[in-house]
Amino acid sequence: MDGQNGSGIMCSGTQDRKQNAHSDRVTLKKEIGLLSACTIIIGNIIGSGIFISPKGVLEHSGSVGLALVVWVLGGCVAVLGSLCYAELGVTIPKSGGDYSYVTEIFGGLTGFLLLWSAVLIMYPTTLAVIALTFSSYVLQPVFPNCAPPYMATRLLSATCLLLLTWVNCSSVRMATRIQDVFTVGKLLALGLIIVVGLVQIFNGNFEALTPHVAFSQNRTPSVGQIALAFLQASFAFSGWNFLNYVTEEVVEPRRNLPRAIYISIPLVTFVYTLTNIAYFSSMLPEELLSSNAVAVVSNDIILKVSGRPRWSKYG
Repeated sequence: MDGQNGSGIMCSGTQDRKQNAHSDRVTLKKEIGLLSACTIIIGNIIGSGIFISPKGVLEHSGSVGLALVVWVLGGCVAVLGSLCYAELGVTIPKSGGDYSYVTEIFGGLTGFLLLWSAVLIMYPTTLAVIALTFSSYVLQPVFPNCAPPYMATRLLSATCLLLLTWVNCSSVRMATRIQDVFTVGKLLALGLIIVVGLVQIFNGNFEALTPHVAFSQNRTPSVGQIALAFLQASFAFSGWNFLNYVTEEVVEPRRNLPRAIYISIPLVTFVYTLTNIAYFSSMLPEELLSSNAVAVVSNDIILKVSGRPRWSKYG
């Protein structure tokens, strides 16, 4: 009897310790509602990609019409990927995104290798692309008739990365303010591009968007080229999985994760498609393909042309 009582006490003590350990685990406050979840997804997707990728998508797709189709289908692929991540997010309700899922499923070593490769390879290369894009857009107005010098672009990119590294190490508040300024800036830039493009269309410069012109091709793209076009578009949609990095902070994630996806990514796809339509309403395909700063060249052409149709060569 004493042995049974002793074993019962031991089991009870073990269960109490497990419950206490579970209750003592640090958890994050659930403060991210549906609206905040949508802004997180939109803010992390919209970035340098929409200023870089249009050139690559058009180059590999071979026509304006097919390029627009690639952008729309790229958004559909992003939605499917996001829904898969949403399922992971409600099944493994932990913040951390890829690292948490890989660690939970495959173990700590695989999770460590993933995090190591992300910190040393994936994140630095992505930041390098963003910095180079920023430098190209800053320097393009200084060199309007040619591409910015190679070394000038690299030096400015390196300076920006070092400056932002120092800011993030020095002050979280300053880093947040800079992030807010640049987020507003890129949204205003896209809004301006779309508005100016719509004005061009209302002025009659939409011949490039008519089906018989938009789908006219000098060459038929191969399967590999179509895949490369989708790869270029997918870069512009990168960031669709960022909400899973803060899953523990989302209010009712089982409901709000998929809702945020259904709202945010179609909205981003709509904005990207309108932006490309604005580009094509103001530029020839040759002008877009030869440009290293598509938005700068597009607005420069609009200012110079002042409403004169740009697509008369197809008439």
